[in-house]
Amino acid sequence: MSESKITVYLSRAFKDNARLALTDDKLRQSLRGSMDFLMAKRLAAFPDEAELSALRTLGEGIRQRCLSRLPELLEKLEDKLTANGVKVHWAETAEDANRIIHGIVAGRQGKLMVKGKSMVSEEVELNHYLAEQGVEAVESDMGEYIVQLAGEKPTHIIMPAIHKTKQDIAQLFHEQLPDTPYTEDVDALIQIGRRVLRRKFLEADVGLSGVNFAVAETGTLCLVENEGNGRMCTTVPDVHVAITGIEKVVEKLEDVAPLYSLLTRSAIGQPITTYFNMISGPRRAGEKDGPREVHLVLLDNGRSQAYADEQLRKTLQCIRCGACMNHCPVYTRIGGHAYGTTYPGPIGEIISPHLMGLENTRDLPTASSLCGACGEVCPVRIPIPEMLMRLREESQRPADERVAHPLRGQGAAAGGAERLAWKGWRLVHASPNLYRLFGLAATRLRQHAPKNQLGWTQNHLPLTPAAKTLHELVREREANKGRSA
Repeated sequence: MSESKITVYLSRAFKDNARLALTDDKLRQSLRGSMDFLMAKRLAAFPDEAELSALRTLGEGIRQRCLSRLPELLEKLEDKLTANGVKVHWAETAEDANRIIHGIVAGRQGKLMVKGKSMVSEEVELNHYLAEQGVEAVESDMGEYIVQLAGEKPTHIIMPAIHKTKQDIAQLFHEQLPDTPYTEDVDALIQIGRRVLRRKFLEADVGLSGVNFAVAETGTLCLVENEGNGRMCTTVPDVHVAITGIEKVVEKLEDVAPLYSLLTRSAIGQPITTYFNMISGPRRAGEKDGPREVHLVLLDNGRSQAYADEQLRKTLQCIRCGACMNHCPVYTRIGGHAYGTTYPGPIGEIISPHLMGLENTRDLPTASSLCGACGEVCPVRIPIPEMLMRLREESQRPADERVAHPLRGQGAAAGGAERLAWKGWRLVHASPNLYRLFGLAATRLRQHAPKNQLGWTQNHLPLTPAAKTLHELVREREANKGRSA
């Protein structure tokens, strides 16, 4: 996909973005092949339906139990981490998180940060903020590094560069990395990226990572990865900063095992990832490696809004596996950039309104066919279609209507003409006389209806005047029988 197309992808213009993405044949071909591959991998990873059902029930129960005690578990997590020597920071907004992290870097007069994969750091746009402060932030996950070089955002939460072909990456490395020859050999391209990034690990002042699960019982940060870059980011630099949303906390260490099994198999069909990191504190006396300082930034950024509503709280059960994207018929046709948000696809449609407000994401709850595939494959059984319907209601609810838990941007999609149409519909269907009058007028005036009725007449072949009715076919068959006799 060309850079000129990427630059117009804004969160307020989903419909225009989607139309633009649909014109990109290379993107659609790349996505279709990738999504088919990932769906097949996930299916093969769960050969036993009974085991999958039991594991999903267990995962759902763990997430709901932990969320029901979220304030208590967060405090317990802070106490345990502090006792382990980790400094815990609370960030209510993206701006707070960026300021805290820059303060940590500036405290060491740092100029280079090397980053492991972290969607939360993408959410707060940390790289751009640090660049404005004179600090270079380099992505070390290969997919993230590729999209960073291309000046793009990730298009998928698990595979950031899934929209790129090997030819795209070969040309990108040739143009952006000095003295790099053009090659389409995948192993050679990986080695090129590895050589560049290995030097960054050694030079970095600070390493940053995300967190998959934060264990309150032991004060442990768990990281899932395949490339080893996460382990390098969290051990080579003297300072390790982890950033995560407040919903990622779990109560016990034993809660991690089933969630880990669900995450890896749902994401890319792996029974287990290459690396599973468990971090409980900085380097201790007598240890020869590891960071000398560890910090954790706990980010709210709208999550409390979802948490306050009992129904919408289920949104926070997400373990960021990306399965809903891989199976979504909308995402697989337009890709992640069209959503204009950090989290695309079905999970992005239900979490982005809390992070950014409905006024900036009003089209996202309607960017779904409501086929239910996302809910069927969600490993922790988030009822995504139910969440979408609720957000559609909230986006149409009058802004001045008082509710128990108002959402930021409530009523953003409400239009005067649409509201008037629904009032008319309610009036007609509340009165038998008006309903009969409407039916009579509709039958008398139907010849004035437009011939092109949007999706139906564009995608279905209507009966032609020459088509025979069932009654005519029966009469014709009886006549043929009489002639044969």
